[in-house]
Amino acid sequence: METNSSPSFKIILGSSSLARRKILTEMGYEFTLMTADIDEKSIRKEKPEELVMVLAQAKANAIISKLQTTHNKEKDAEPTIVIAADTLMETSQAEAIRPKLPVGDYVKDAEPTLLITSDQVVVYEGVVREKPSSKEEARQFLKDYSGGHAATVGSVLVTNLKTGFSKGEWDRVEIYFHEIPDEIIEKLIEEGTVLKVAGGLIIEHPLILPFVKEVVGTTDSVMGLPKDITKRLLQEAV
Repeated sequence: METNSSPSFKIILGSSSLARRKILTEMGYEFTLMTADIDEKSIRKEKPEELVMVLAQAKANAIISKLQTTHNKEKDAEPTIVIAADTLMETSQAEAIRPKLPVGDYVKDAEPTLLITSDQVVVYEGVVREKPSSKEEARQFLKDYSGGHAATVGSVLVTNLKTGFSKGEWDRVEIYFHEIPDEIIEKLIEEGTVLKVAGGLIIEHPLILPFVKEVVGTTDSVMGLPKDITKRLLQEAV
């Protein structure tokens, strides 16, 4: 495990992803969890890089709204910084979030809290793939990857709830596969994890790992949270 000596901030991970929790733990951070509960399908962008960034921003906004509601009910609640993860972040997007942040007198002397939100899609032959809608779609996704390649595009957004600072970045990783036997695909479908991830793609799974030919990028990015980008954004946010 990587170590971070007593960071002077608190972290909220705005994700229900087990993989993201594992990565952030491996980085040596302690954190609390919140989920955004947004309708991702209602948010569309043509470019995958823009889509993951906008979704990370939407998740951050939703969590900030939750925090505001909680603060209104509990005036003694501690301040929180939100980190959102997605792929593309522009200054205008960062500015747009600031008026919504729960920044006020009650946080001036408090320890900052950082909110991390993120999103990820798979791109196959130029088409964006999100979580499979059925076993049949997951099966087709995996058959497409067999002997071919796909890419993951993911984002990380970090928001300092005390100062209103917000910044995000996106990352792209190319993955090449050997032929994946039909029986392996069926086992993956039956086991079910591939139904819960973008594009049905989970290269760290013991069943699929032997058939991964090459990864151009980092495995932690494919799993949903690139360590180097996340660490840098956290440092910049404080």
